[in-house]
Amino acid sequence: MLYYLFEYLDKTMDVPGTGVFQYITFRSALALILSLMISTIYGKKIINFLRNQQVGETVRELGLEGQTQKAGTPTMGGLIIIIATLIPVILLTKLNNIYIILLIVTTLWMGTIGFIDDYIKIFKKDKQGLKGIFKVIGQVGLGLIVGSVLYFHPGVTVRERSNTPITFNQTQSVITQAPVEKKSTTTTIPFVKNNELDYAKIIAWTGEGYENWAWLVFIPIVIFIITAVSNGANLTDGIDGLAAGTSAISVLALGIFTFVSGNLILSSYLNIMYIPNSGEMTVFISAFVGALIGFLWYNSFPASVFMGDTGSLTIGGIIAVLAISVRKEMLLPVLCAIFFAENLSVIIQVAYFKYTKKRFGEGRRVFLMSPLHHHYQKKGYHESKIVTRFWIVAILLAIVSIVTLKLR
Repeated sequence: MLYYLFEYLDKTMDVPGTGVFQYITFRSALALILSLMISTIYGKKIINFLRNQQVGETVRELGLEGQTQKAGTPTMGGLIIIIATLIPVILLTKLNNIYIILLIVTTLWMGTIGFIDDYIKIFKKDKQGLKGIFKVIGQVGLGLIVGSVLYFHPGVTVRERSNTPITFNQTQSVITQAPVEKKSTTTTIPFVKNNELDYAKIIAWTGEGYENWAWLVFIPIVIFIITAVSNGANLTDGIDGLAAGTSAISVLALGIFTFVSGNLILSSYLNIMYIPNSGEMTVFISAFVGALIGFLWYNSFPASVFMGDTGSLTIGGIIAVLAISVRKEMLLPVLCAIFFAENLSVIIQVAYFKYTKKRFGEGRRVFLMSPLHHHYQKKGYHESKIVTRFWIVAILLAIVSIVTLKLR
C-alpha cells in the first residue's frame, strides 16, 4: 500500500525522496526493521492475550528433562510470526506481484491449518489435534494452487539466453546472447555444470507435444515438496528456539537467491536463470526473517511461548514455495537438511520398530527417541546446547548452498 502511495507521489507530484521506494533493497531493510519491531513490541501483548485465554501447551510425558516445567506455556505463538510478516508485506510490497500473492496465500493457508490443529489440541482437549489425513489434504490443496499458478500464470516466466550470430566485415562473427523470456518448467541442479533440468523432458518419451503435458510432472513435484518441507518444519519444532532459528538461517539464504535471480545484472554475472519479478520476494523474505528473529526473543530457552503448528506449518510452507519460485527446490535437501534429518529419523524409527516387532516379536529402535533432537536430549545434552549446535549446522548448510551460485 505504501509502495503505491510513494509511487504516486514520485511520478505524479514529483515529491523529493519518494523515489527511494522503488528500490527493493530499501523496502527490504524497512520490512526487516518493521517486522522486528512488531514481533518484539507487540509479541508480548499477544503472549499475554494467549495466556489470558488459557491457550497453554499440554505436555505429554516423554521422560525428557525439564519437560514438566513447560506445561501451560502459551502456544499458537505462530500468530506473532504471521502478523509480523504480513503487515510489512502489505505495506511495502507490490501487491499485484504474482509471487507475493502466492506467498500471502501460503502464509494464510498453512497458518489456518496449523491454527485449527492447535485449536483442537487446546480447546477440544484432543492431544492428536487435526487428523493427519486432513493436514495432508490441506498441504496437497496448497500444492495444487501453487503448482497450477506457477505453471499456467502468464506472469511466471524465465529469461533464458539464445545464441544469435552477428557478422562484421564478412570475415568476423560475434556471438551475442539475446534474452528470451518464456514460460518454462526448468529448474536448477546444484553442484553441476550446465545445471538446468527441464521437468518436461521427464515425459519426452511420450512423443511430440510432450511440453503441453509437463504440468502432470511439475504439479505433483510441487505438492511433494510443500508436504515434505512443511512436515519437516513441524517435526523440528520440538525444543525452544530450534525451528525458528534454523528457519531464519535458511530463509536468509533463500533471500540471497531471490535477490540475485530477480536482478538482471547479477544473474547474468553469476550465469544463473533470471526470473523476472521474483526480486520482489526479497521484501517478503526480509519481513519473514525479522518476524522469526523477533519471535526468538520470546521463544529462546526458556521459552515464554511456543509457535505451535500455527507457526511451524506456515514456516515450512513458505520455505517450500520460496525455493520452488526461485527454481532452487533441488537445493532444499542441503539448505533444509535439518528438516529432512528430523523427518527421516521419524520414518526410520517407525519403520524399524514395525519391522523388528513383526520379525522378532518385539519392537526395536534405532534412536533413543525421535525426532532427532529428542535423541540427543535422551543422551543427556541440554536443549540449549542442541539448539546452538543445530544452528551452527544450519549456518554451514546455508553457506554451502550459497556457494553453489558459483561452485559447479
